[in-house]
Amino acid sequence: MSDPRRWQIGLVGYGEVGRILAEDLRQQDIKVAAYDIKLGGEQDAPLRDHAAKFDVALAASHAELTARSDCIVSAVTASQTVPVAKACAAAINQGTWFLDFNSASPGAKQRAAALVDDAGGRYVEGAVLTSVPPYRIKVPLLLGGPGARELEPFLNAIGFSAKVASDKLGVSSAVKMCRSIMIKGLEAMVIESFTTARAYGVEDAVLASLAETFPAIDWEKQGAYFFQRVIEHGRRRAEEVREVAETVREAGLTPWSAQGTAERQAWVADLADEGLFGVRGTKEFARSADWRTEADRILARIKREG
Repeated sequence: MSDPRRWQIGLVGYGEVGRILAEDLRQQDIKVAAYDIKLGGEQDAPLRDHAAKFDVALAASHAELTARSDCIVSAVTASQTVPVAKACAAAINQGTWFLDFNSASPGAKQRAAALVDDAGGRYVEGAVLTSVPPYRIKVPLLLGGPGARELEPFLNAIGFSAKVASDKLGVSSAVKMCRSIMIKGLEAMVIESFTTARAYGVEDAVLASLAETFPAIDWEKQGAYFFQRVIEHGRRRAEEVREVAETVREAGLTPWSAQGTAERQAWVADLADEGLFGVRGTKEFARSADWRTEADRILARIKREG
């Protein structure tokens, strides 16, 4: 099928990214189906409500979704990159595209590709280079693999902002992972630095010093943004940074920074899951424009724990 607007797109993962892609594709009247392991669980109702609102067909399994799709987009947590590829490969049709959106190491992408390609599918890795929500389907996307150049115009025709980084698998993911060492690491460092500064009452002096050294950054605004992103998405970010650490290991280095970042992100995610920052899904959860509010919650919790 040469016209991508007549494709059926299958989304594996109906979380934040999957729902954004579904909305933007449905606005173009492109057929979309989705499967998520959360269907049938506690989050079943909101997923089904969203699907009904945007006329997205929900599948009962990876196999059902794969069998009915012309192009699969895998947008799941990093640890599920290879398992999802394996589950989809079991039912994939000859020539079906498989776009791997996941934040995984080059090695994980290569293992996923082998599963899909050996089953007759056409695997292309995708590396998302920044946060999806502000850009939505237009988020910068690097493609890699032998089929990347063929898939690129199809994706751009249905709204993506994709470009080929390399015909070799792993290059796009390496760009993403190396970038994440910095971005996710900076998030973790800001939370650690700002919360510690707040504990000692020196936050104003620290921010003033940072502003002098890096005048282009609004540290108040950036700090609030980093706190909120980690509070809301720390679990997913921690998994991604574990893949970052694996990328570093694959290069022969010890991932001291990445390991620490993953631990800090997961620690904040644990606090969020315990309700420290409010109830998920409400306006009160993780919506403070002042990072000090969240830092004070963390410090109060530490004090209670002795």
